[in-house]
Amino acid sequence: MLWRCLTIGKKDNNIQINEEIRDAELRVIGSDGQQLGIMSAKQALEISEQKNLDLVKIAPQSKPPVCKIMDYGKYRFEQSKREKEARKNQHIVDIKEVRLSLNIDTHDFNTKLNNALKFIKHGDKVKVSIRFRGREMGHPEIGLETMKRFAEACSEVAVVEKPAKLEGRNMLMFLAPKPNK
Repeated sequence: MLWRCLTIGKKDNNIQINEEIRDAELRVIGSDGQQLGIMSAKQALEISEQKNLDLVKIAPQSKPPVCKIMDYGKYRFEQSKREKEARKNQHIVDIKEVRLSLNIDTHDFNTKLNNALKFIKHGDKVKVSIRFRGREMGHPEIGLETMKRFAEACSEVAVVEKPAKLEGRNMLMFLAPKPNK
């Protein structure tokens, strides 16, 4: 006798099908969704065999466990299709970096600002950094002012996720897109 589950191929390790189900009593649901009642695993397997379908345990934690008679290959195909669709609609948030300098000029500031706004509108987070070199370490307040000015310029489309903070020779600030309302 050839079992249907052997022809399926890859299957989940946590889902038990056909002869893998060893429970004494099962609550069985038919292929049309109607409850067939509580019966032994052997009786449920015979019913599924007559209909040329698989017996799949869908709720192992309940008392008694719930099994459904279905075409397991078709079920796996539809499940993988749903997972693929969910991955397609998923957006991965990247962190883009914009580097400013302590004595940045207006035009350079505006160019960096436009790049950051473009990243934020695309849905990415932006890491704004200023690297202090040499004697610039003596004036972190100038860097803080530059960061505040940058954050105010981005305030229409972004929120400050992590405020400007001096870490070693770098001052970092993170901006994230505003949540849609």
